[in-house]
Formats: sequence, structure tokens, C-alpha cells
Amino acid sequence: MKIDVFAHILPEKYLKTYSQKNKAVLKNVEARTRTVTDLNVRLRLMDRYPDVLQVITLAQPALEKYASPEDAVELAKIANDELAELVVKYPDKFIAAVACLPMNDVEAALEETDRAITQLGLKGVQLYSRINGEPLDNPKFKPLYEKMARYDLPIWIHPCPYEKLDPFGSGIFGWPFETASAMLRLVVSGIFNDYPNIKFITHHCGSMVPYFEKRIKWAMPLVFGVNCPAPNPEEHFRKFYNDTAVYGSTPALMCAYAFFGADHMLLGTDAPLGGSNTGLTRETILSVERMNIPDIEKEKILLHNALNLLKLST
Repeated sequence: MKIDVFAHILPEKYLKTYSQKNKAVLKNVEARTRTVTDLNVRLRLMDRYPDVLQVITLAQPALEKYASPEDAVELAKIANDELAELVVKYPDKFIAAVACLPMNDVEAALEETDRAITQLGLKGVQLYSRINGEPLDNPKFKPLYEKMARYDLPIWIHPCPYEKLDPFGSGIFGWPFETASAMLRLVVSGIFNDYPNIKFITHHCGSMVPYFEKRIKWAMPLVFGVNCPAPNPEEHFRKFYNDTAVYGSTPALMCAYAFFGADHMLLGTDAPLGGSNTGLTRETILSVERMNIPDIEKEKILLHNALNLLKLST
């Protein structure tokens, strides 16, 4: 058995309601991808990988991008209800789901977090690397971090487009930068000092962070001086958990492994993207299996880390 912790979906009622409120949502590539929006197509593709269970996360765009605060509250409830229903209805496909939050209304987001976790049984929340342009270290988001630390459940971080860095909207290099920038801001804010047990899951294996390990070690004390969050700031970066969605690159996984270690890596494939034959699922699993590490550590990445982090049983 394997658990894919970063699998995207746009449930039918949620997408329909969102598009009725603002048709701009339909311009997003994932809203035009049948494997993301058509459950029957998705299930047929998943039949090709009967040993893979998905943790479903709401696909792009960020809820707050096109919805007013009032609409975002309504849409988040619709989405989370649908996600919870899918987990109950298809336990052999979806082992868990991640809550969508109306982050343009922080108080409502806190309330929805409680409802999603305590009433619906969702296993964490998803944020974007910027929230309507605001960085994740904005103090107004701190109550959410405190709440998630108390629940001891993860916060998924998905990169979002940032036009000044990514003028073509492709996300090819803008997204990795966005992820690394969000991680840097959280570390410098002292988030792991304030909440030592808080858990974040990054998309795309920590992006730039493991590659620039030595730059982090030597540059951060010079840049931040006494305001550096720890004598060894790279140790704070190592607290992030990271999925394996690097599209089949075993060398990239080995770079992440050298920095984060097997205990902080989880299978994540970006499913059901990658074409109608779910190529990313196959290639990502193979890339983990090719890693030159002990089999017991591969099992952690493919299964056991997710079970432990999300407090799941199979």
C-alpha cells in the first residue's frame, strides 16, 4: 500500500457554485482538466494503481483569489463537505482529505478549521504560498498556526502564481521560488520557536531549499544577524515535511533526502495531472523505488510517514 499525500480535485458542486459566482475560475488549467473535475474519469484512472490511496486536496485556484470573503466562506463549506463525502464513499480510493479555508476572512477560516477537523474528520488544512499577495508570516495568520499546532495535524503549502516573478503564468520557476520564499519567511518569523511541533507539508519536495543547503547555512546568519531564528537555521528548514512531486527525478529526491531525511519525505504525485494515463503517478513511484536508500526508508516515504503524520490506519 502507498499513500499519495498531494492529489488534487475540484468537486462537482464546489466548482459549479464557484463558477456561478465568478466565471474567472474556469480559466484555470485545472478547472479545464477532466481528470481533476470528472470523478468517473478519475476513478477509472485510479483503478490502474489499486495499491495507491490518495489524500485529496482542493485544486487551484486558491479559493480567495476570485471569491469575496462572504462567498469564500460558503464555498469552503461546500468543498469540505464534498471532500469528506468522497472519503466516506470511496474508502478504497481516498484515505483522507485536506480542508479548504476562506483565508480572506481569518476568523471564518478558524471556525471552518474546527468544523472540518472535528466534525468532518479532515486531516489538515491547505494554504497557498501567498494569500491574496500576503506572505504566510503575516501576524494575522498566527492564530491558525497556533490552532493547527494544537490539533497536531499538517498544513499543506501549495505554490501560487506570482505575476512579477512568473509573467507567463507557467509556474515553471516561479512556483519553486514561491515555495522556498514561503518557507524562508516562516523560518525567519520564528514559527518553529513559537510552535515546535507545527507541521507543514511542501509541494515539490521543498523546492529550492535542499539544493541551496550551504547557502542557507552561511548566508542567513550574515543577512539576519542576531535576528536569525536559530544558531543553525538550516535545522529549522529541516522541520518541513515534503512531498516527492518532482516528476520522476530520482537525483532531485536524493538531494532532498540528503537534506530532509526519509522521515520528512512523503509520496506525493500531483495526481491526477500528467496526462490521461496518470504518468506522474507511475513515474513518481518509480523515482522513489530507484532511490539508493534502505528499503525500510522507502517504505516510510511511500506509506508510513503519511500514516503517522495524518494519524491514519489502513
